[in-house]
Amino acid sequence: MIARQWRGWTSTPNADPYEALLKQKVLPALAKLDGYRGGHILRSDGAEETEFVVINFFDSLETVKRFAGDNYTIPVFEPEATSLLSRIETVANHYQVRASTVAVGPV
Repeated sequence: MIARQWRGWTSTPNADPYEALLKQKVLPALAKLDGYRGGHILRSDGAEETEFVVINFFDSLETVKRFAGDNYTIPVFEPEATSLLSRIETVANHYQVRASTVAVGPV
């Protein structure tokens, strides 16, 4: 299994709308992809901005490429996200999942 990790930041007022976009549009769309195995949205609220770390799980790098294209290290965004994010990490990182004991349900 492959974990695809990416980070982005929003202004404080845009944090809730961005989280809602991820939960209501992005994750449900990903769930329809063959080979997608779920994901996590991590959020850290700061004084002036909010950091998001998004980790999605795929069966293989080939599955990631079907989602993100051949240049799969470039992050994929919904058009609405560009107006909500104040800065982004320009690379999506990919890791082999070697072990997992976390079972997290919806928050």
